[in-house]
Amino acid sequence: MKHLFNKLYVLHILLLAIATAGYAQTAKPGAKISGSIVDAQNKPVEYATIALIHAKDSSIVKGVLGNGQGAYVLERIPNGTYLIKVTAVGYNKGFSKAFTVTGADVRVPAITMPSSAKALNTVTISSTRPLIERKFDRLVMNVENSVLATGNTAMDILERAPGVSIDKDDNISLQGKNGVTVMINDKLTYLSATQLATMLRVTDGSNIASIEVITNPSAKYDASGNSGIINIKLKKNRDIGSSGSITVGTAYGRYWKDNESISLNHKQGRLNAFGTFSHNDNKNYRTLSISRVVDSVGKKTYFNQMTLMDKSNHNNNYRFGADYDISKKNSIGFIISGYNSSNDQNTPTTTYISKSENSRDSTLIASSITNQNSQNFAANINDRWQIDSLGQSLGIDLDYSKFTNNSDADYVNAIYLPDGTLKKPASYLRNQTPSTIDIRTAKADYAYPFTKTLKLEAGLKFSDVKTDNNLNAQIKDALGNYVNDATRTNYFIYQEKIDAGYLSLSKSYKKTSIQAGLRSEYTSSVGNLVTNSQVVARHYIDFFPSLFINHTLNKKNEIGFSYSRRIDRPSYDDLNPFVYYLDQYTYKQGNPFLNPQYTHSFELHYTWNSTINVNLNYSHTSDVITQIILTDAVKKATFQTDLNLDQQDAYGLNVNSPYTITKWWTGNLNFGSFYLDNKSAGLLGANLNSGKLSYNLKATQTFTMIKGYRIEIFSAYKSAISTGIYDVRPQYSTDAGISRSFANKKLNVKLSVNDIFNQRTNNVNSMYQSVNLQIVQKPESRITRLNITYNFGNTKIKARQHQTGADDEKNRAGGGN
Repeated sequence: MKHLFNKLYVLHILLLAIATAGYAQTAKPGAKISGSIVDAQNKPVEYATIALIHAKDSSIVKGVLGNGQGAYVLERIPNGTYLIKVTAVGYNKGFSKAFTVTGADVRVPAITMPSSAKALNTVTISSTRPLIERKFDRLVMNVENSVLATGNTAMDILERAPGVSIDKDDNISLQGKNGVTVMINDKLTYLSATQLATMLRVTDGSNIASIEVITNPSAKYDASGNSGIINIKLKKNRDIGSSGSITVGTAYGRYWKDNESISLNHKQGRLNAFGTFSHNDNKNYRTLSISRVVDSVGKKTYFNQMTLMDKSNHNNNYRFGADYDISKKNSIGFIISGYNSSNDQNTPTTTYISKSENSRDSTLIASSITNQNSQNFAANINDRWQIDSLGQSLGIDLDYSKFTNNSDADYVNAIYLPDGTLKKPASYLRNQTPSTIDIRTAKADYAYPFTKTLKLEAGLKFSDVKTDNNLNAQIKDALGNYVNDATRTNYFIYQEKIDAGYLSLSKSYKKTSIQAGLRSEYTSSVGNLVTNSQVVARHYIDFFPSLFINHTLNKKNEIGFSYSRRIDRPSYDDLNPFVYYLDQYTYKQGNPFLNPQYTHSFELHYTWNSTINVNLNYSHTSDVITQIILTDAVKKATFQTDLNLDQQDAYGLNVNSPYTITKWWTGNLNFGSFYLDNKSAGLLGANLNSGKLSYNLKATQTFTMIKGYRIEIFSAYKSAISTGIYDVRPQYSTDAGISRSFANKKLNVKLSVNDIFNQRTNNVNSMYQSVNLQIVQKPESRITRLNITYNFGNTKIKARQHQTGADDEKNRAGGGN
């Protein structure tokens, strides 16, 4: 694998160097042709398409796009007789008179473009992309230019997508089910839940173009994700010429926040270069209250815990790259991206401990101070080759990503008696937890159309992921010195290699399209707990079939069916057996013995008039990876970990519909309902059988009653849900924003407020066997944001966009940019 990766890498570098040198050597001198395009009022026609054609046979010699002032320039033109042909949206075609090039530069007289517009009395017709679109295998939420996107993070925007929910620990679920795979620009992120949350919370929402919800992915995608894939599509400046944008913003909730970003793009000839950089400072807080009862040998102990979590984040993101067209059919490119994130968290906790509900025997005062630094570097080299005009193509992606995280934490635990004296000497603990994740992937995708209606797709992918986690733990001794704590110090290495291949065949009929695919993945993983020489090794091969059928009943009615089998491997965080403390009675611990979970997923969908989408789904998951809270009766501690439950059957209904009340009041309504039936034998000494019918409602409204202003209001309600041994209480909130453009739409000002009524909470109860707890969390959710964006350069004509190929792996690593 390593040798293949290196060989392909060198091959692509050589191709780029040879192509660049060849282009430079073959460029020939010639004349320059210039001119301008105007309308009937002699005003410039912006960004028209200019074609230089031979006067003799009308064959095209060269093409270029005019600029914002209607001017154009064609360079290195050989001698001959030519015409200029012009096309532009809203105008009929325009032509120049024939002219001859004899070596000297030529200035073509201004070409006047006759308008093709027809009067429609006083009716103005405009077209905007709907908020939610239904495509062959996915729902797409178009957030680009949304009033509520700018200034928010990717995590904030993601929660507004159809069927998506985010819990108190930033775990993402889709239609009530966990096991979501998150991709960015069609690439897996290979991050753990914690790392993924970090990455999404430092990604500026103004850089997002759309969010795709794929509940039943095809064989082309990695088989991970039992509830489906969420693909976040980032904006990529694709303007011909030079262009860019600058955004500055500020926000206030309980603390002040700021965000800044700059985006640049330049396209000329065969080269397209682009780059973005963003920075934000985000200080936030949340309150956490936990009430629990621990039963130890028939004796109950009551804990009432109150915690304030203050966190300061400082984040820098960058992304830059270039595409180079070696020929009309072959394009090579690279992308470099990454982030640097630092956060300081202070978590003071007060816990009242008693033997009965109405007494107080002692008080635990705990302090947790954490300083964390995270970095990510990712590089992609890609080649896209259109082999022929029939659609045969080959795409190759080579990716390397490295995540590093360094965390230092200090813990102080002191227990006081009711009279204020110490029950015993306070304990002082200290942790250093450096960790790295290295990801290497290589993939190739090939498409071959047998006919216009029959197409074969095939591909190979290799991934190699290694995580290295070290926990250096110290405790303060009687002399006041920190010494190694052998009971907590740990070292865990996890390596995983996946070799995958797929075949997919699609056939289109007059009203029906069918796609059938099969993917195979061979997984080899080794988890090594070095400290006690405990090794967990697994080697297995799986096959993942998929089937899609779409049928058009008539012009307004379309139905479809899909099936897929999928897998969820445990995230690297979940496998890591390290212990992370909130205080001595509350902590989190990974489970290196987790097994992957498998899901069979079925889906029926109906679309009316390309607007109203109805989706019915059913899935069966075995070995369900579930977050659970357990009790250590000896230590009287409560800790969170993950276990495999026997099975989960999920039934769901999702309805999405745009609506128009008046020409200035439009919106989108999304309703989702699901029932999760969880079963597991012998869980904490009993048989689990839990289920609850739940639903959520999301409504977006857009108002344009005042010329030049755009107002958006987003409201969401989630009913109570039962998942595993948890009961999550209802949640609801309302966001609103207003935007106004100036200076011919180059300057845009947006003001928004998240959770206007300050109602967003995360409340969880659990009453199962020995588990008896209630959790109440209130985040800093009411935040006012002001953002100003300035666009400059050519911002209208778009060029090619491409994607990369390693996002699948980064998802399970967890917390990037």
